Amino acid sequence: MAVTSSAPTFTDLMRQIHQRKLKPLYLLHGEEGFFIDELTKAFETSVPESERDFNLYIFYAPEVKAETIIEACRRYPMMADRQVVIVKEAQAARADEINKLHDYVSTLNAFTTLAICFRGEKAKGKDLLAASRKAGAVIFESKKPTGRNVDALITNIVRSKGLNIEAKGLAMLCEYLGTDAAKIYNEINKLAMVLGPNAMVTPESIEANIGVSKDYNDFELVDAIAARDNSKAFRILAYFKRNPKNCPAARTASNLFSYFASLLTAQFTRDKSPASLMNVLGLKWDKQLNRFTMGMRNYNAYQSIEIIAAIRTFDANIKGIGSRQNEHDLLQALLFKIFTARGDISF
Repeated sequence: MAVTSSAPTFTDLMRQIHQRKLKPLYLLHGEEGFFIDELTKAFETSVPESERDFNLYIFYAPEVKAETIIEACRRYPMMADRQVVIVKEAQAARADEINKLHDYVSTLNAFTTLAICFRGEKAKGKDLLAASRKAGAVIFESKKPTGRNVDALITNIVRSKGLNIEAKGLAMLCEYLGTDAAKIYNEINKLAMVLGPNAMVTPESIEANIGVSKDYNDFELVDAIAARDNSKAFRILAYFKRNPKNCPAARTASNLFSYFASLLTAQFTRDKSPASLMNVLGLKWDKQLNRFTMGMRNYNAYQSIEIIAAIRTFDANIKGIGSRQNEHDLLQALLFKIFTARGDISF
């Protein structure tokens, strides 16, 4: 039986499972284990607790033969419309053993949902992959979030929880949560539970429930530096010093480096029209470009190069390489270097 082929997002797939609109075959693979773990839990809970003894099979691929999995898949659900068979840790099985599942995939049981999970690795088994594509399997590749796509991921998860989010709130979450998938998902879950359906995620709600100050955070610091607003930047630094646990210098270093690396890209881009810069920088909203146009007015490319070098040194220093000073004292010194950078670069 052929099913419709698709490559859904994580949130699309979670919604599909929660609505119990299950397909006969799912292939989950990729380097980000968190998403695969969450989807696996969703498959498990898609079977009502009263039915799990009869209609839920969980196998660990390294410990079971393919024939045993196939036998379970070919059974029919008991007193239910569908049974679920989950194969965990498929990445740890021998390729030739997991490949044997292609015999079943070629003739899927319409009353079974089979989820094969390769956690942390690409799917293997050439025959299995070919048969899965031919059968129209739902194939999900779990990719680690990156700086270029984390805003889209956060937006999708926020919307999947029935919430909306303001642009500044999104920027705050991107800079505070970074690319840690588990942290992103857990913090948005927390907001959803506290705020309730159809709520707007605002800087104020983030400050109240996650602990990120709406006025004193890396997002505001980068904006202050882009605008060369010395007084605002040092006010934010003073807050960081008073709240070191909530404002780790390592995270600030990462955000400053990301900004100036992108600013340097913009400075060396020939076509500086808004559309061109947004495309080159991977931006999705006009407002995101403001800090870069501001930065290009206040810094030249040689200053950006000097500042990036200073940030690299700062990052090494806060890790104990070449310095034992307090990390926020080092950050203060870095801000002085940024604001006084002359761009005297020797090649």
